[in-house]
Formats: sequence, structure tokens, C-alpha cells
Amino acid sequence: MSEQIGIIGVGAMGGALLKGLLAGGLNPEKILVSDTDSVRLQQVAYKCGVTSSKVEEIARSAKIIFIAVKPQDIKDLLAQLAPLLKPGQLIVSVVAGVTISEFEHNFIHEVGVIRVMPNTPCLIGEGAMAVSTGNYVHKTDLTLVESWLKNIGAVHIVPERFLDAVTGVSGSGPAYVYLLIEALADGGVLCGLPRSLAQELAVQTVLGSALMVKETGQHPAILREQVISPAGTTAAAVFALENGNFRGLVQQAVKEAVKRSKELGQSDL
Repeated sequence: MSEQIGIIGVGAMGGALLKGLLAGGLNPEKILVSDTDSVRLQQVAYKCGVTSSKVEEIARSAKIIFIAVKPQDIKDLLAQLAPLLKPGQLIVSVVAGVTISEFEHNFIHEVGVIRVMPNTPCLIGEGAMAVSTGNYVHKTDLTLVESWLKNIGAVHIVPERFLDAVTGVSGSGPAYVYLLIEALADGGVLCGLPRSLAQELAVQTVLGSALMVKETGQHPAILREQVISPAGTTAAAVFALENGNFRGLVQQAVKEAVKRSKELGQSDL
């Protein structure tokens, strides 16, 4: 078996994974890519200098295979892969709702499986990813994959039982943040700001605030108190948010996302 790397599915997330591999210095000639959309496949192959291939060829040739297909397509894909995979190969999956054990039970041999829960900011190199490993993953392989993933965001190694909760926080989390940015900007427009200015202010405020938490390492509550002065504008605004159960609504959103993630993961392949 060669040291080639395969990517099955080169849509948004598969494309981000490819970007991470190339940023890590991997020779494009060693990368095989496959996709059901032949036009997209040829575009990616031409743009990135990688080789378009069939699923069967990737299964036979690649030591490490990234899978980034839609959940509804995974059953047929595993049926193609299972007879061809050999011991020592490694599957890295970003397919939502498909557990490590479901992969392992479909394979004839002891094939390593790494499951990754990414989020959409991976597309610009600022993602948050949780990674879990199966029974047959070698430490050196995990270290290598982790080094590639770090090119598109922050990586956290966690037990697989945490992945539903991760989905609720960081997997679905960008949608909550976008909604907050939209609401902040709408509030600015309501109070007389031009739309473009209101959105720029909202975006930079969220970005700067997030970086304050990350770089200072302080609890958000401490940083929040630094903004609030007695009987001031922020105190009045935070009172309105708390009175409207802002905190509880966000926590409920996470809880509902986790619940749905568990439901999606209960379907058998």
C-alpha cells in the first residue's frame, strides 16, 4: 500500500480538509480525491493539483482516507469500501451522526477510525474540532491527522460520548453567533444607524469580545462586569437580556441541538 492520502467528498468540508493537507506541506501528487459531482471533482483536481479518482482506487491505494459525504450517502459508500480496506488503513470521518462503532462493524478487517466533529469556520481556517478515536488507531496516525487538522482550526481530543454535546456548542454554535450578529445590527438600524455601519460594528464587537476571552483566559462573567458601570447603559441592556431569559434560551438551544444529534445518531446503517 502506498503512502497516498484519499478524500472522498470534496464539497465545503472536504475542500477544507484538502486545504489543511496542502497547508501542512503534503505533496498534491500524493492526494487522491473523489466526488459524486464530476464537475466539482474536476475543478478541485485542476485547481489544487491533486488527482481525481474512483472510490475503489482510493480504497486500494490510500493509507489514510478522509470521508466527507452526506449522511444519507454513507451506507452505499461503506458497502463499496468494506471489501477493499485492509488492516493498517485509517478512516477519518466528518460525517455527522455516524459513530465509530458503525464504521468498525461494517469493515471486515481491523481498520482504524477517527471521527471528527468540525464546524463551518474551518472553511476559513478558524474552526473548532473535536476528535475521537476508535479501537485500531495508532498514536502516530492520530498525531499526523491532528497536525493536518490544526491547519484549519483548533483541535480537541475527546471521548466519543462528548460529540453530541460538542455538536450543540461548536457544531451548531456558528448559527447562534450569526443570529446574535444579525440582531445586534438590526438593533443599530432600529436606532438610526446605516445598515452597513451597524453590521460592521456588530461583527467587530463579537470578534473582539471572543478574542478577549481567548487571550486573557478570564471567565466571561469577569470580562462582562468590566463593561458594566453602576446604573449605566450596559447595566440597563444586560438587565433587559436577563429579563428576557437570554442565557436560558441559549442553553436551551444547545440542549435541543444535542437532543437532535442523538436522534440522528440512532439510525442503524
